[in-house]
Amino acid sequence: MNARMDTTDACDLRFGQVGIACVRVRRVDAAALCDELERRVRAAPQMFARAAVVLDLSHLLDLPDDGAVDALLEAVRSAGMLPVGLAYGTSETEALAKRMGLPLIAKFRAAYEPANGGPAAVDTPTRAEPVAQVQREPILSAPAPGSMQGAQQHAGSVRSGQQIYARDRDLIVIGAVANGAEVIADGNIHIYGGLRGRAMAGAQGDAKARIFVSDFRAELVAIAGQYRVFEQIPDDLEGQSVQCWLEGEKLLIAKL
Repeated sequence: MNARMDTTDACDLRFGQVGIACVRVRRVDAAALCDELERRVRAAPQMFARAAVVLDLSHLLDLPDDGAVDALLEAVRSAGMLPVGLAYGTSETEALAKRMGLPLIAKFRAAYEPANGGPAAVDTPTRAEPVAQVQREPILSAPAPGSMQGAQQHAGSVRSGQQIYARDRDLIVIGAVANGAEVIADGNIHIYGGLRGRAMAGAQGDAKARIFVSDFRAELVAIAGQYRVFEQIPDDLEGQSVQCWLEGEKLLIAKL
C-alpha cells in the first residue's frame, strides 16, 4: 500500500512588528565596539543579552571593506548581541550586504542615496564620539500634521510576550503592562495602570510624543528612538504617576 501523502503546508510566512535594536557605528574599531556593547549588555542584560541588532554603517565617512565589517559583526557577537543584518543605506551598502550574505533591513533607513548617485550625507565622526550608539526603535520621518487618527484603546492587561501597536495614532491602555510586554504607538501613550514592561512612543520619529503612566515600574521607555532602560527604578519614580518626554536627544521623566 502506498504511503499517504501529507498535503499540509511546510510552514507559514507572516510579517509583524518586531522589537529590534540598531547599532549605529561611529568609527571602525572592532575592539572598542565590543567593549562598548559589553557595557550595555552588563547594564541591562534582560534587554540586550542575545538581542537581535541591525548594524548601521551610514555614519562612517567611507564604507568599510568586507574584512572590517566581518570584524565588526564578530565584535557584536562577542559582546553578547546577535547581528541580523545591515541598515538600508546606499547601493554600495546593498552590494556589501549581498557579499556578506546579510539582509538589508529597510526599516532602519538612517541614510538615503541621492537621486544623482552621489554619496549619502552623513555626520562627520569625531574622536570625542562613542564608537557606537544603540537605538531601540528606528527614527523615521515624523507623521504629517493632521495625520494622527483617534486614539486606539486597549482595555485590560497586556500580558508578558504580548505587543500592542497603535499605528498613526495615540494608544490608551486601561490596565497593566506586564514584564516582557510591549506597547508601541506612533503618537502618545497613556497607561492607566502599572507599566512593568516596555513603552515606546513616537515610533515613526515624532519627537513631540509623550508617555503618561499611572504606576511607573518600567523595563524600558522610548520616544522617537531615544530610550532609557531600568534595571532598578529610582526611588523617587517607582510606583509614581509620571510623564516622559524628549528635550533634544535626552529622554526626561518626571512625576505628574
